[in-house]
Amino acid sequence: VQLQASGGGLVQAGDSLRLSCVISGRPLRGYSMGWFRQAPGKEREFVAGIRSTGGTTVYADSLKGRFTISRDNIKNTAYLLMNNLKPEDTAVYYCAAASRLIYSQIGVASSYDYWGQGTLVTVSS
Repeated sequence: VQLQASGGGLVQAGDSLRLSCVISGRPLRGYSMGWFRQAPGKEREFVAGIRSTGGTTVYADSLKGRFTISRDNIKNTAYLLMNNLKPEDTAVYYCAAASRLIYSQIGVASSYDYWGQGTLVTVSS
């Protein structure tokens, strides 16, 4: 299984971006997906997750209302729509896939089996 994240770039505060994560090797429908981010000098943190069954979504409390995770099993792609971006959202964003993920572990990085290479999002003030 391989994950390819894309869609990052340089934007201004208040702009929106949609990140994409394409899975190859296995169908997306078999995996729960997560997005994490790592800002310079900081630890990797959970952003959002979506389960393979039922499509239940979970968000970091600080990002609720601005970020939306979704998936398209036909296109084998997961998305992260980010609205009203702020300079503090600047980070490398990683997508991850988990074949077995219980709800309580959606935000735990070690629960995921596969990781993409990351895409850089830079938000200028």
